[in-house]
Amino acid sequence: MGINFRLRERVQGVGINDSKRRFAELIATGLGSGYFPVAPATAGSALALLIYWVLPFPGAGDSPAFFLMIAGTLVAGTVAAAVIIAPSRRSSGVEARQGEQGRSGAAGRSKDESDPKRCVIDEFVGVWATCLFLPTTWAWLLAAFLMFRALDILKPFGIRRLEKLPGAYGIMADDLAAGLLGAGVLNAVRLFFFS
Repeated sequence: MGINFRLRERVQGVGINDSKRRFAELIATGLGSGYFPVAPATAGSALALLIYWVLPFPGAGDSPAFFLMIAGTLVAGTVAAAVIIAPSRRSSGVEARQGEQGRSGAAGRSKDESDPKRCVIDEFVGVWATCLFLPTTWAWLLAAFLMFRALDILKPFGIRRLEKLPGAYGIMADDLAAGLLGAGVLNAVRLFFFS
């Protein structure tokens, strides 16, 4: 709670202006893919996969630049998600008082407010994590996409509990865990059956 409270204090305390909030919204919505009217998480995952396929990373999902992209997106996405779920300075007095009292994550808010559907940057991190160490062929990318979407929806092995982490951490953690689990499964299949 302490770390999330400090992040929220910073987000609220810096007086996020409209341009910074719009930039955070652009990041959090996965370059706008979160506004897709049907299945925005799937749309975000598909765009992330397309971005990964287009970028010239050397190697098969093991490029240091790819690891840095995942880590940077995880950090930027966590901050951007915190900005869009934090009450703005123009919000109602009740929301502002909740922020001042240090309420975090899902406390005092519905699921839609604590993890808005338009926030799909976590899908980018998750599907990219699923691609770790895999060949960059369309067959493996499609397998990574399907594996990640299945794990993100089903949330097995305690992944669902990660959603309960406070604020933006809960938004990002479950998808990262689903992606890492998916990478483990797909790489085991690849090494066992295709090596």
